[in-house]
Amino acid sequence: PLEVPQLLSLQTDSFDWLVGNDKWNAAVERRRSEGEDVSSKSGLQEIFEEISPIEDFSETMSLSFENPVFYDPKYTVDECKEKDFTYSAPLYVSAEFTNNDTGEIKGQTVFMGDFPLMTDKGTFIINGTERVVVSQLVRSPGVYFERTADKTSDKDIYTAKLIPSRGAWLEFEIDKRDMVGVRLDRKRKQNVTVLLKALGWTNEQIREEFGEYESMMLTLEKDHTQGQDDALLDIYRKLRPGEPPTREAAQTLLNNY
Repeated sequence: PLEVPQLLSLQTDSFDWLVGNDKWNAAVERRRSEGEDVSSKSGLQEIFEEISPIEDFSETMSLSFENPVFYDPKYTVDECKEKDFTYSAPLYVSAEFTNNDTGEIKGQTVFMGDFPLMTDKGTFIINGTERVVVSQLVRSPGVYFERTADKTSDKDIYTAKLIPSRGAWLEFEIDKRDMVGVRLDRKRKQNVTVLLKALGWTNEQIREEFGEYESMMLTLEKDHTQGQDDALLDIYRKLRPGEPPTREAAQTLLNNY
């Protein structure tokens, strides 16, 4: 008779690797004993290594994460179904804070949140409901174009979203006034010409490159920033309201985006 394959293994094996559970570790040891060169790092370990260390703008302080650990779930699968809970486990990591100026290092175990767990059937229990696929929270990297009708006029609003695999989102918008705006990392909208000036463009270069586009010329006309330094400070004030703006801090902030 034909042996039925493990149809759920595609989901369960991937999740086992992500969380680095006992089943995954046992599989790694078995494959190593068979001569395979297999990494023992879980998916979460690789993610925390990738984002660490996180540094401030002046690079004087850094924060690193390692050794993700799951504690036991508070409720069983059946209890979550009965009481409309999410089947999850608390995730803790070892955090290390370093002051590069003084050499001081502080370590602490930090609670990162409740992490949804997969059941043996390859499903998740979200608010008591069993699901195979959990709704995607963030779009895949790429460029997305949209056209929406403005509710207060008969004009359409056009947007283009640039979503990277890592880093800040960049969103361009032509509004009902035919002004071209831009949002850095979904923050406050500002004229796109301000961003261009902050990147080193002059008014003359913008006119030469975009002179045939009425919306860009209208945006430039409404842009009152004078040169690159003024544009950098204008962006900094919108992204970091309440903090004293300096040219160096603004340039570092833009470079990090």
